[in-house]
Amino acid sequence: MRRRSSFALSAVCAAAALTGMTGHVSAQPQRHLPDPGRQTLAAKDGWASYSTGTTGGSTARPGQVRVVRTRDQLAAAVTGDLPKIVYVKGTIDGNVDSRNKRLTCDDYATGGYSLPAFLTAYDPATWGRVDPSGPLEEARKASALRQKERVEIPVGANTTIVGLEGARIKGANLVLRDVDNVIVRGIEFQNAFDCFPAWDPNDGEFGEWNAEYDPISLYGATHVWIDHNTLNDGDMPDSEQPTHFGRVYQVHDGLLDITHGSDLVTVSWNRFTDHDKVMLIGHSDSSTLDTRKLRVTLHHNLFTKMGQRTPRVRFGQVDVYNNHYAESSGEPYLYSWGVGVQSAIVAEHNAFTLPADIDPADVIEYWKGTAIHAADNRVDGASTDLLAAYNAAYDPDLSPDVGWTPTRRRAVHRSRDVPRLVRAAAGADRLSRPGRIALAGSGG
Repeated sequence: MRRRSSFALSAVCAAAALTGMTGHVSAQPQRHLPDPGRQTLAAKDGWASYSTGTTGGSTARPGQVRVVRTRDQLAAAVTGDLPKIVYVKGTIDGNVDSRNKRLTCDDYATGGYSLPAFLTAYDPATWGRVDPSGPLEEARKASALRQKERVEIPVGANTTIVGLEGARIKGANLVLRDVDNVIVRGIEFQNAFDCFPAWDPNDGEFGEWNAEYDPISLYGATHVWIDHNTLNDGDMPDSEQPTHFGRVYQVHDGLLDITHGSDLVTVSWNRFTDHDKVMLIGHSDSSTLDTRKLRVTLHHNLFTKMGQRTPRVRFGQVDVYNNHYAESSGEPYLYSWGVGVQSAIVAEHNAFTLPADIDPADVIEYWKGTAIHAADNRVDGASTDLLAAYNAAYDPDLSPDVGWTPTRRRAVHRSRDVPRLVRAAAGADRLSRPGRIALAGSGG
């Protein structure tokens, strides 16, 4: 025993239509598709439907409906707590100045910071396994703050952000901090990159570069619905990053992190692609904010070429069902479901497509948790007891008893049907939109 720390819809569309899933593909052409900006989360559709439910800005008055095309327009439109609908048109870049002119990492650098100088000053071979300090490290922090002021976009309560066809947000970080009732749908999020990652020489055995920014970050946010988005690293994949101090120079953090007491979240019909650390639920083993919170549902999402954290969980009651995980041979892969401190993951009716070099036992990872319930999951079309596979290969054994049973599932599909259904209907380009959306009274 080891221990380690025009696409074809056909039958797929018909199956989706039978479930009555709002905003997803249907078997027949619809002449009067609903405006996704006015749609609300359906009853029993995951944890975000609990209690008051999630309605976003669906009741917005005409004056609170905006179409945005730039970073500053977006930042202005999503502030405040009045109900509001924000339609994203075209591509919005977070790394721009107030005139919408592109900013590079050199534009943010201040105080004499440069990466070559940093690498020379803090090389562990000469500096040692000691945290960087002194003027150059202070310059890195000051430079990072300048980028942060541009790329982080705070989102207010009672907000719906929805993409018009082809909408894209790149290099930006939507931050939902201590807000309630937010919907984000139909947008491709690309490459929320950090120009100035921090070097931690004592992170792990060899040290690590740690970056800031996720395309979407939840800190203390409640009643949030993240639906039909596509999230990836765009034209800056981790595989193309250089190595410094013997470690990959990591400029990306997560794709969607849910932390610091966030609660009642549904993540549905999204497409996550080509990324390492994907989704962290719970930020610390010792956090008192997270106890009895972090209730999250993940359903009908597509995860392709993911390294880890789909998701990694602490504390939360997390329902993971009807998702498709597709890995490729030769890609870096560590695990899918991280069982952290006091986590209670129910993982059912999911499908995995794994190459021969990934053992099904490695789908689960021990992170000081004690239990995960995994049932009716399939690997390459075959029914597979993933918990039994993990327990046979690794110590300590994990229990299947997580102490709760999900009740907020609007539609559950057979695990054998999940790959084709999710591939056909997940992602920003699969959100049903009418040919014309009434935007009378909108700004932008």
